[in-house]
Amino acid sequence: MFKTYNLLKTTGGKAVCLRSSAYMLVPLLIICLLLTGCASMPSRIDANSKPTLPASSLSPLPTTVADTCPILMVGCLTPHDLRVAYGIDALVQKGFTGKGQTIIDIVSFGSPTLQQDMKVFDQTFNLPPIDLQVIAPLTIPEFDPNHDKDRWAEETEMDVQIMHAIAPEAKIIVLQSPVAETEGIVGLPQFRQLEQYVIDHQLGNIVSQSWGSSELTLQDAQGQQELQQWNELLKQGTTQHHITYFSASGDTGATDYVDDHTVGNVPTTSFAADSPWVTSVGGTTLQGSGSSFHETGWKNSGGGFSQIYPMPSYQQLLPREVQQQFTNRRGVPDVSADADPNTGLPVYLDGQWSSAGGTSASTPIWAAMQAIANQMAGRPLGFINPGLYKLATSTSYQQDFRDITEGNNSYQPTNTQGYPAAIGWDAVTGLGTPNAEKLIPDLIAALK
Repeated sequence: MFKTYNLLKTTGGKAVCLRSSAYMLVPLLIICLLLTGCASMPSRIDANSKPTLPASSLSPLPTTVADTCPILMVGCLTPHDLRVAYGIDALVQKGFTGKGQTIIDIVSFGSPTLQQDMKVFDQTFNLPPIDLQVIAPLTIPEFDPNHDKDRWAEETEMDVQIMHAIAPEAKIIVLQSPVAETEGIVGLPQFRQLEQYVIDHQLGNIVSQSWGSSELTLQDAQGQQELQQWNELLKQGTTQHHITYFSASGDTGATDYVDDHTVGNVPTTSFAADSPWVTSVGGTTLQGSGSSFHETGWKNSGGGFSQIYPMPSYQQLLPREVQQQFTNRRGVPDVSADADPNTGLPVYLDGQWSSAGGTSASTPIWAAMQAIANQMAGRPLGFINPGLYKLATSTSYQQDFRDITEGNNSYQPTNTQGYPAAIGWDAVTGLGTPNAEKLIPDLIAALK
């Protein structure tokens, strides 16, 4: 199921703390003190460096940016902050805004206030009006056993607002199912129908999925049959239709949900992030301002090794000493971005601002960045994993990625031993976070 972390909501200008979906967050004052006390020597990305880009007559966006957070929170990041942190803003200012590209967000139920909420979000951060379409093609009875429509609305709003913040001129399609995805195969057949709908109707070449179903709930014959159908569809989408799929790696560290009420106490991963045809996105904690940022592995970033899928060929490019920990299994995640709710982007939902996080937030960052990459390439790049790992083993790795070497994803509530962030690929942050200004041109070249 989706994993969203809401930290703060404001009502009438007063900030209040909320319980997250997985753990109780400490009061705002303690959070502020911790964030202040944890500051350390920052890593740097030079926001003024200039990549080699093709000649372009594209028009940049207006240069006026809105860098004031509408929420009382020390670690709050604006859209401009996020774009600068990941080397995206310099590309946006050159006119690489995702224009002409479409991102599809697959969710259950969607949000009834999405259109009007986007108007407030855009006005607050001086963004152009969003090109948004909502499609609900499945004519089947609604199924919402856990009464989670409000949570799915939050998920939808967060996905769309983050995508629009990163790629302001990309079209976004919300493709929604009337069936709640929970655990096991519940909701997966309907999501698979939506994936097929993307292909059949040629909706776009980027799909973002901020939900997951634990491998622990998919090991019976029914689960394996469903995964086989997904595997064939995702392979078809990547290899024949040049679609790039992104999936959230999960928000309970090295373990995952067993069902709607219990957390597993053994290391595991979740589908669809474990699929070898998907780019799996983990999470970090991002702190900083200007062009200086310090980034560590988020303690709840999903990551580990699949019990279902073997190690794909592109991960076999990693150094032998790194491969040893895989034991011929698919490693998760591939890449990462900011997921910590304490350092999140403000999200506007039905009259209230909140700060949300989880790998449900890092995934749309990468999906939006892919829209910029496709625009720059002049073609859909499709299956990017081979290119990502090719760059990871090249001399350009250190300029294309911010290698995250601090933190781990051991899950304290269940005493589940996780993995440490480390030099190169690790099971917390994958290859690391992007420096898009360098990564995108290099990725385009690597995929020729």
